[in-house]
Amino acid sequence: MSDGVVRGTKATVVPPNVGRGPRVATVAVFFAHGLLFASWTAHIPQVKSHLHLDDAGLGLALLGAPLGSVSAMFASAHLLPRFGSKQMVRAGLLGYCAAGTGIGAAGSLLTLFVAMFVWGAFQGALDVSMNTQAVAVERWSGRPLMSGFHGYWSIGALAGAGVGVVGVAIGMSLSLQLLLLGGLVLMVVGVLTTRMLPDASSPAISRGVGPSVRWFSRPVLVLGAIAFASMLCEGASADWASVYLRGPLHSSATTAGLGYAAFALAMVVFRLSGNRLLARFSARWVLPILAAIATVGFIVGLVSERDVSTIAGFACLGIGLALIVPTVFSAAGRLPGLNPGTAIATVSACGWLGFVCGPPMIGWLASVTSLRSALGVLPVLTTCIVVFTAFALTLRTDPLASR
Repeated sequence: MSDGVVRGTKATVVPPNVGRGPRVATVAVFFAHGLLFASWTAHIPQVKSHLHLDDAGLGLALLGAPLGSVSAMFASAHLLPRFGSKQMVRAGLLGYCAAGTGIGAAGSLLTLFVAMFVWGAFQGALDVSMNTQAVAVERWSGRPLMSGFHGYWSIGALAGAGVGVVGVAIGMSLSLQLLLLGGLVLMVVGVLTTRMLPDASSPAISRGVGPSVRWFSRPVLVLGAIAFASMLCEGASADWASVYLRGPLHSSATTAGLGYAAFALAMVVFRLSGNRLLARFSARWVLPILAAIATVGFIVGLVSERDVSTIAGFACLGIGLALIVPTVFSAAGRLPGLNPGTAIATVSACGWLGFVCGPPMIGWLASVTSLRSALGVLPVLTTCIVVFTAFALTLRTDPLASR
């Protein structure tokens, strides 16, 4: 293992006694991001009622967060090479914790949209920065770690959802809940971020996949397309799984909720086991096989039109997509001749565009065909992921070779 990582054109020596500090700090930031992200969802009905919003108004307000995130991701592509992921993580974490309280204080549709946009901007900046730091930690440690980091994000999201439910149950306001959570995160996670590493530059050209790449060059666009397809499927599953089970399949309300639960649980399990899987087998074999499982399993679920088969199909989709985004982000951070933060920001923005576009696209297709036919887009996309991940040169490089 190297005793230093490279940033820009100068080597920055990492002290030999850092131990597990950088990895623990990165895990903590991923967990905190998911915790804050999911903790407010249980309060959405109360916010809607308080502001007297209809479904269209609420949908417009909620659109502020992903728009803010994507905008901040493109801005981060310029800022990360200058300030580094360690400083960007700390600034993003502070803003993320502080901006959340504005959502609960919103008094109109406009102010709620603005509050969501600002919160989403810090959310997106932190997302790109923590993934860039994860690349540095992964390279420094000498083994795949990105999948596990994203697994802890999912655990944080599950914990945040539980916190939100408790907050609603005891009558705690959203602003107070996010203020308390934000303060706790800053006291614990904020301190841990002092142990983070300086960024690593992209690997030398001789260790990469070819000549230096540009911001929107073919390797970046390929990784962006994979992320777009994967996160479109994720967004569609989150919004339409229960609707499909409850509507066309006439499942009970309890059973309908199991569709996305199976998807999320499968994703958590495979992300937490992904580090060992990718350390043993090449990503260009693992990702296509898992995506093929998603394709076959989800098609069987749609064709059968049975509750159990459909829920199993969503679980297969979670299995197939679990390692896509972590591996693609890690690969983006290893592109030769391009700052890791810039590459990750671009690929992440492509993924978030898919996440935003997925649910309304499925809804539009369902309105002109049927929801079952509209969901048939998902196995088409996972088939594309099979092909792209099998042949993408950027996924054929050894991640450990860039230490």
